[in-house]
Amino acid sequence: MPYPAAVTRVTAPWQRLLAEAIVDPAELLHVLGLPDSLLPAARRGAALFPLRVPAPYLQRIRPGDAADPLLRQVLPLDLECETRPGFSADPLAESAAQPVPGLLKKYHGRALLIATGACAVHCRYCFRRHFPYADAHAGGSRLEPALAAIAADPNIGEVILSGGDPLTLSDPRLAELAQRLAAIPHIHTLRIHSRLPVVLPQRVNGDLMAWLRRLPLRKVLVLHSNHPAELDAEVDAALAALADAGVTLLNQAVLLRGVNDDADTLATLSERLHRANVLPYYLHLLDRVQGAAHFEVSQTTAEALIDALRARLPGYLVPRLVREIPGEPGKSVIA
Repeated sequence: MPYPAAVTRVTAPWQRLLAEAIVDPAELLHVLGLPDSLLPAARRGAALFPLRVPAPYLQRIRPGDAADPLLRQVLPLDLECETRPGFSADPLAESAAQPVPGLLKKYHGRALLIATGACAVHCRYCFRRHFPYADAHAGGSRLEPALAAIAADPNIGEVILSGGDPLTLSDPRLAELAQRLAAIPHIHTLRIHSRLPVVLPQRVNGDLMAWLRRLPLRKVLVLHSNHPAELDAEVDAALAALADAGVTLLNQAVLLRGVNDDADTLATLSERLHRANVLPYYLHLLDRVQGAAHFEVSQTTAEALIDALRARLPGYLVPRLVREIPGEPGKSVIA
């Protein structure tokens, strides 16, 4: 089945592709040839956490397949409306870890800046789906206090840009922020957490490469890819450009029921990432955010999957199975 024009329109500038992302559940179902019977549930789920899918990612979803693992990550469901014990709006207790708005200090030696609340895609399992971005991002007037707090703590050597997705910001804004961080004597590493090179690879352009090459800091980009079908030739080209600019590329995935909870998928993902210059880094157990319980995979199953990966992959392609526990000094390694 050929993709409609709305799905194949992937040659536009990244800003236009970002602006034209599908936000209406009815349009998503129409473009993918899915039945209208899914619409009421999709609308109810989207009322709690809006739908957003850009065209480059949409073109990798199989039309007519309601069980497609990429679709499952973005299609709102009625299940998101259920309240489950043990799931909360702030599963990582981030509200208690902000010395100033938009700056998270949870681990020794590192600080995380919530650079923006915007994302190119809204993943239905997002642990920040309830995050109060309007009051807690380090933009506008909040940037100066956040930078001052980083400068005042000589134990911080690495700053992590997160969000939202920091690569939704313009290159002039990112370049200025990066240079200001580089001017702080004790900062040696800039880490960016982003899904854009996967869901919107057009974002990796000449302007981004230019300021990354100039930046006098060690540069790490942690991608978020959960399934090998998310990686295509355009993503490969974007990742090759980042690697050529001296960026260390790592991937963290989330273990998701119905998406990647089988050894074949996870092994293929690790091998596919490696061919694209990316090392598997973490496989996260689901952060127990309200609205995402239907994605949870048990720890017992997760440990068995890691054992299966160790039996078939070289050690450097086996991600560490981790869970984030509020108050702990780092990620808790399960296997």
